[in-house]
Amino acid sequence: MTSMASARTEPDLSYLLDHTSHVLRTRMAAALGEIGLTARMHCVLVHALEEERTQAQLAEIGDMDKTTMVVTVDALEKAGLAERRPSSTDRRARIIAVTGAGAEVAAESRSIVDRVHEEALSSLPGDERAVLLRALERLATGHLETPVESPRPARRARQRG
Repeated sequence: MTSMASARTEPDLSYLLDHTSHVLRTRMAAALGEIGLTARMHCVLVHALEEERTQAQLAEIGDMDKTTMVVTVDALEKAGLAERRPSSTDRRARIIAVTGAGAEVAAESRSIVDRVHEEALSSLPGDERAVLLRALERLATGHLETPVESPRPARRARQRG
């Protein structure tokens, strides 16, 4: 009996990117979990430290919906790492301000994120690492920069935490 499926002519790029992304997210979640953070909490802290940003701006940077963002900021406030404050430039807006303790945790989480990325990349020889990073950067800022609108949108991979 012959198979009706045709043989692949190209590597399964979707699988390769999805699988490696999933494994990297699980490793990141475990590493950040050791200091009581999620990847989303890390994202909010780091980007709120860069400049005065509203909750909506941080949600867009972190690709979070409003509900997820509220839950994330609530957790940061409860932990004493961030707080909602009035904006210094727009009295109608509220920003997410990182506390002193939050800045310390953000510095630690940056080190953790860098370590997890280095561990992942260290499995490649230096020349392959450089080529991979350049190629991914080119895809992310070129052909695969913008999702395509579709009547049946593809589900994004979910982050744990």
